[in-house]
Amino acid sequence: MCDGMLGKKIGMTAMFAADGRYIPVTVLEMGPCVVTQIKTVATDGYNALQLGFGAIKESKVNKPTAGHYKKSGGGYYLTNGEFGVENPEEFELGQKITVDMFEIGENISITGKTKGRGFSGVIKRHGFHGGKDTHGSHSHRVPGSIGCSAWPAKVTKGKKLPGRYGNAKHTVKNLEIIDIRPEENLLLIKGSVPGHNSSLVKIRKKKFL
Repeated sequence: MCDGMLGKKIGMTAMFAADGRYIPVTVLEMGPCVVTQIKTVATDGYNALQLGFGAIKESKVNKPTAGHYKKSGGGYYLTNGEFGVENPEEFELGQKITVDMFEIGENISITGKTKGRGFSGVIKRHGFHGGKDTHGSHSHRVPGSIGCSAWPAKVTKGKKLPGRYGNAKHTVKNLEIIDIRPEENLLLIKGSVPGHNSSLVKIRKKKFL
């Protein structure tokens, strides 16, 4: 069994559970992914599958990548990812991996790239409380003192300061699968998932974490 697959985030909606609970869910289009490379202990030192997702034209990939994909049936893909597998001999090049590998109620891990927020201050980026709002204050949203002048006469490494916020890889674990729709390649996940709509995501089964 493969430990995960690639897909993209469609957006958020909500649904009612059997007991009447109103559950916010994120809709993910997962696969179908195509096996583009099979790695084994004998050839690579470990067992894994390389999966391709998102069919594109040959003109969108360079020649080395096109040659690599031709070995698995000639399809060309927007992205690929590597996932662990217990028995690689059970798979073959060009085989499709679908959402049938998951079950309703199963907990999974999802990795995506968070929304970019641009250059942000310490209140938005780190949750600082800010200074006083009283008349005469000049430190409403500034970080305050960032070090001493005499010693060590420098800003300590790792000090929380303004800077680029978001647009970074983030993983959320133990997200529950609420519903699976194989005919549409959709997974409905309870809660939110990192990334903007149409962003690429990677999901993994919990037992491989």
